Amino acid sequence: MKKAYFSKRIYKNTLPTVYLDAISHSLLLFNRAKHFAFQTQVVEKRSGKSKRDKSLHLTVKNRFEMNDYYTNSVVQEANALMKSQSELKKMYISTKEEQIKSVKKKIKTTKSRVTTLTKIKHSFIKEKPSFNKTSREQQKGNFFVVEFKKKTDIYYHAYQFEHHYLDIQIQVLKNRLGRLEFRLDRLQKQLKTLKNNEKSVVFGGEKLFKGQHTLHHYQNNHKLWVEDWEQSRYSKMTISGRKDAKYGNFVFTYVPTTKNIHFTTLNGVIVEIPNLVFPYGQENIEKVIQSQVNIPSNFKKEHGNAVAWSVEDHGDYYIFKCILDIPEEENINHSKSDGVVGVDLNVKGQLIKSGVFEFELEGKSSGQATKMIEAEAIRLVDLAGKLTKPIVIEKLNTTKSKVSNSYGNKKANKKMSMFAYRKLISAIKNRANKMGVAVWEVNPAYTSQIGKIKYMKRLGISIHQAASYVIARRAMRFKEKLPPVLHSLLPEKIVGLHHWAQWKWVSRCLSDIHTHCLYQIELSIPSMHYSMSDLFTPGALPDLVEKGLSKKESRKPIA
Repeated sequence: MKKAYFSKRIYKNTLPTVYLDAISHSLLLFNRAKHFAFQTQVVEKRSGKSKRDKSLHLTVKNRFEMNDYYTNSVVQEANALMKSQSELKKMYISTKEEQIKSVKKKIKTTKSRVTTLTKIKHSFIKEKPSFNKTSREQQKGNFFVVEFKKKTDIYYHAYQFEHHYLDIQIQVLKNRLGRLEFRLDRLQKQLKTLKNNEKSVVFGGEKLFKGQHTLHHYQNNHKLWVEDWEQSRYSKMTISGRKDAKYGNFVFTYVPTTKNIHFTTLNGVIVEIPNLVFPYGQENIEKVIQSQVNIPSNFKKEHGNAVAWSVEDHGDYYIFKCILDIPEEENINHSKSDGVVGVDLNVKGQLIKSGVFEFELEGKSSGQATKMIEAEAIRLVDLAGKLTKPIVIEKLNTTKSKVSNSYGNKKANKKMSMFAYRKLISAIKNRANKMGVAVWEVNPAYTSQIGKIKYMKRLGISIHQAASYVIARRAMRFKEKLPPVLHSLLPEKIVGLHHWAQWKWVSRCLSDIHTHCLYQIELSIPSMHYSMSDLFTPGALPDLVEKGLSKKESRKPIA
């Protein structure tokens, strides 16, 4: 496992001027070479033709007059940046396709709604009002009602309903369709651009580059912007390690006994920093470097440890980073035989014990949210360590989920965009690695639906606790088969499919059921049911929902 350890601050006023000039020159030249190496590959990729006679390594080496060790690191960083841009491009394309899918789905439902209202409008024109049985618009005696989730609107006569409701709603929906089609066209053009164009990178940051014209403190002081711009572009340098080097690196040498580091800059100055201490990880660094020194030269390539070093200029001081390969803890408990701790990334979850780690991120700054997430991750991992059980979490792709339901519930979307899944997962894994707790990842498909329908009522727990229970069971290789009552309702074409496909069909049928209504579902009754509505006691569901469920009858032949 790769680990980066930060040194204490090395203030510039404690170093000779010749060292400062040499380090600044190396940072500037190294980053210019990296920018050139990256941009050369971008230009070649755009044109499909090579712009050089020699390899990229020799081109950079000759152009910037570097030695092989610096050149190797420059080319490696440029290649890594190219690879990351390629992965980002795939992610952006995938995200854009999800957005297009979401818009198309919204267009389809909007058109369906327009068709429904138009049919009702035509029936009023013919003076024979008629309504779909499942639509929210209905006629109750001499009145016309529109049922919403939290209210019901009443219209006292046909003229009022036709002109004060139908005409307005049809026009609103048609306007919405126009906006949706415009958005779809724009997204499709953006997708085409993403697929056909090769984007470059703004070294120093696009936000800072635009800030020279948009931020007030830069508009009247361009010199200040230039200083910040150069600091952002030329402040970091990473030199990769080599297994065959005595100290794991041919440029940087760190002596564990004296804690001194010295390296040769690009203009030939030997810089020596005394007493370079790492507040966290000092023992690991010394152990790895000392073992590298002790390995005989003829065995270094096979058994050696590469040690990478990074220098960062933070204005008044430097930070040195040591990047090592640390072997994983040998005594981590990976056994799932006596249970696991299942986590639904909102909560912690035969069920032994269930609980919830609650924290509210709304109104908190990014730093506050990070601290809260780290604190809850520590609590979770410490609990798993106390129970001597591994942790199981979902393997989530939150990028797609955050854009796939842009026209859904606003509050839910806001909470999803605020919740830092990656930070939480990273915090759990980092703490677990430190405490020697194993972390497993499982496919999250239908965990919430299975927990909600199958276990929520049976165990008397919340939907998120039920989902975490399913996650834990999945890690322990348990299959979640449908209860016999639900299985009897499956269509013939679904019966032979994988149990996830069966849960998909059931969850779609029950998608309109409120969570609290599912506490009244009856799955243990062995009698044969012929529709989904029979699973609930009379009066447990709203009339419209019950009408919709009653149509979802089993297509299996009656025995």
